[in-house]
Amino acid sequence: MKAIVYESFSTAPQLMHVQDPTPTQHGVVIKVMATGVCRSDWHGWKGHDPDIQLPHVPGHEFSGVVEAIGAQVQNWKVGDRVTVPFVSGCGHCSECHSGNQQVCDNQFQPGFTHWGSFAEYVAIDQADLNLVQLPENIDFTTAASLGCRFVTSFRAVVDQAKTSAGQWVAIHGCGGVGLSAIMIANAIGANVIAIDISDDVLALAKNLGAVATLNAAQTPNIAEAIREITKGGAHVSLDALGNPMTCFNSIDSLRKRGKHIQVGLMLGDHSTPKIPMAKVIANELEIYGSHGMQTHRYDAMFTMIASGKLQPHKLIGRTINLKQSIAALMNMDKFEVAGVTVVNQF
Repeated sequence: MKAIVYESFSTAPQLMHVQDPTPTQHGVVIKVMATGVCRSDWHGWKGHDPDIQLPHVPGHEFSGVVEAIGAQVQNWKVGDRVTVPFVSGCGHCSECHSGNQQVCDNQFQPGFTHWGSFAEYVAIDQADLNLVQLPENIDFTTAASLGCRFVTSFRAVVDQAKTSAGQWVAIHGCGGVGLSAIMIANAIGANVIAIDISDDVLALAKNLGAVATLNAAQTPNIAEAIREITKGGAHVSLDALGNPMTCFNSIDSLRKRGKHIQVGLMLGDHSTPKIPMAKVIANELEIYGSHGMQTHRYDAMFTMIASGKLQPHKLIGRTINLKQSIAALMNMDKFEVAGVTVVNQF
């Protein structure tokens, strides 16, 4: 099969022909129809993830068709349209048994713990637990854009923050995660403030439902500006980028008893950010992480998509071919494209 492979960190990946994967007894092989290019893939390519062993194929946001199944797979057949949460569960640990596969003790992640979806085929283990049936009303490109960004944002806004209509929600960083969170929070009826350093991205954020925008490169004090707009601070604030400054601003912008949700990855030099702990204590703030979403929660999201409340196709900034994914991956930190980049030509 064709695949994008890097043999050392921070050096240009190559388009290669490598051996096709085969399914385990409990697994499947999926023919990849579309795969997103995500900042998490960039982190992996930079060497920020200790699970990655070289040589490596990145990619974890994908949709496709079941190509081959293991002998013990019961719920899937060749030809099924599927997608997969980027955090997959083992099915045996206490977290999986409690329905929290997104924090499985033995979790595996395509594109990190094993070869991913920047390829014609990808293997997924424990298929009966980890595959999601893709509704006919969602095309493969849109499904790939759900990837880790949209589903992680859905869990962050809906399940972790428990956002409700009328609340003020601040979104720090308007890449794929942030724009997804804006759309989801707006669909719930929240009042969303979008914060970014690009006017073009902020214009897209406003089009997706943000009632106010702040350019962080031009606003001297983001937290103060948010408190002024909201008359006291945000009820919920998300760091959708994963940077010490956006993390600090997110917490600092909360009103009393507000919730900060950390969605953007904090890796490498950013893994131990400074936070205003005195304010956390005095104002009884809540700090949550959000890392993926369980397969059994996809139906709630699919229902909102079917109703038209969520329109994730609007988040797609461009579609490219597999070879073009090399440049797209290497330039992820430059934030050149508003919206989500999806590979749909192999």
